Amino acid sequence: MIVVDTNVVAYLYLGADRTEQAERALVRDAAWAVPLLWRSEMRNVLATQVRGGGLDQADALRIQDEAERLLADGEFTVASHDVLELAAGSGCSAYDCEFVALARDLDARLVTVDRQLLRAFPEVAVGLEEFATG
Repeated sequence: MIVVDTNVVAYLYLGADRTEQAERALVRDAAWAVPLLWRSEMRNVLATQVRGGGLDQADALRIQDEAERLLADGEFTVASHDVLELAAGSGCSAYDCEFVALARDLDARLVTVDRQLLRAFPEVAVGLEEFATG
């Protein structure tokens, strides 16, 4: 099992420059875990794409539905205390620290493209490219 940040989930569905890496990560470990926050973050990514003309509303809804099915068994809550402690000590956002807290709770790696998380939490965070090719 790995914890993936929302950007990795988005890359899997949006045909971005890192889509192939996200696909390889899924092949390497198909047990993806996420904090419940990922749903709101993904909706925001999709809404931004719709507003920018990159997706229509129907495609955005289809992608959200597919992603929710993929992650249905891997959604978890995290303790606020842990998230706030991680955020205070690292300078990272509380949103990002939800993924770190979950990775620690599950004793799993956090696969991310977020450079700040990679620097602040090298004991748990691994880059998408590194994970996908490792």
